Amino acid sequence: YVQYCRLRPKYSDGSKVHPYCGKTCANKDNMKNRTPAMGNQPPQLFVPGANCDFCSVRPKYFDGTKTHPFCSKTCSKNANGHSHELSRKHTTVTRNPTSKAPPGICQAPNCRNAVYTNANGSLGDYCSLAHKTLGETLCLMCLQAPKMTLSHFCSQACIERAEKTGPVLFEVPAGHTTFKSVADQFKASWRHSTHCPPVRRVYKIYSPAPSLAAYEAYKINVESRGQFVSQGRSAGNENRRWHGTRRECHLGDKGHTRLCSSTTCSLCCIIRTSYDLKLFGKKTGWGRFGRGIYTSSTSSKSNDYSQNDCKSKLKAIILNKVVVGKGYKLTHDLTTLTSPPQGYNSVLAEKGGSLNYDELVVYTNDAIRPSFLVMYEP
Repeated sequence: YVQYCRLRPKYSDGSKVHPYCGKTCANKDNMKNRTPAMGNQPPQLFVPGANCDFCSVRPKYFDGTKTHPFCSKTCSKNANGHSHELSRKHTTVTRNPTSKAPPGICQAPNCRNAVYTNANGSLGDYCSLAHKTLGETLCLMCLQAPKMTLSHFCSQACIERAEKTGPVLFEVPAGHTTFKSVADQFKASWRHSTHCPPVRRVYKIYSPAPSLAAYEAYKINVESRGQFVSQGRSAGNENRRWHGTRRECHLGDKGHTRLCSSTTCSLCCIIRTSYDLKLFGKKTGWGRFGRGIYTSSTSSKSNDYSQNDCKSKLKAIILNKVVVGKGYKLTHDLTTLTSPPQGYNSVLAEKGGSLNYDELVVYTNDAIRPSFLVMYEP
């Protein structure tokens, strides 16, 4: 759909798909990207698709020769002040999402107001709806400001700080929208007849910048060939899928967010360097759909592969982001595969035939990255 109106499909003249649905949207978008001329100066242009590093709403300012990181002097000033404030806070505040204000005190950052009392007499966690919204959308780095849309962080400063420290785990507060999104997916995709255990902790996994860049480059390449966005899907047909593996250490337990140094702790190795096809078959010696990286949309299936080699009250499972692209559907074993069939990007192993539950198989390391570590009761 058109990026300007987001209502009508892009116009196709039979040989080419145009960026707009019609001349009206094209003209409006072109006018939107200009500001009125002042005096004898030419109109100032903005670069479409490159949003301000601070507000992430308006396009970055373009002066005719250079694209600036911000949309205006106001955002530039605010960003510099915000970065200095964040730097000051980061040197004095220990990030601790599990620490809470005393009972009856608002849980929002730096607020000491009394919490709201519900109609039934019970106490809420926040003093106001505004602070409740803030608490549910906090930046996972600084835990001070609301995160930007389509990001886990509030600013470019926090993004850069995360990139410098990756691989790293950020514990997601229990009341956060991200926690709810992950926990809801875990519960909704538990398809075995057994009781779905409760999720106790969720950690955002932030991989090193080069690793993320390789994944994004692969996704862009798949999208350019498949045009999934124009079909109403995510870029590259990216989806979240589960993977269970072996844990030797206490990573994910309360207070344990540092990766262990064991080369045989599969959980820490995956989080540190992502998945590696060189290790295929190390445990099972074979793959139902050949030499690939296996995930599932069914959390209870991946739970079967989650194994603790340590004493812990919780089990661990990874929620990954996977570039599915164009998937080739299979219901029976095909163990000789080393890549998807020509013209496809992955294998969608569907329930039925030799499978009780689905599997998604990709055949290149850059098609998948660990995204969340989820801790749940056995």
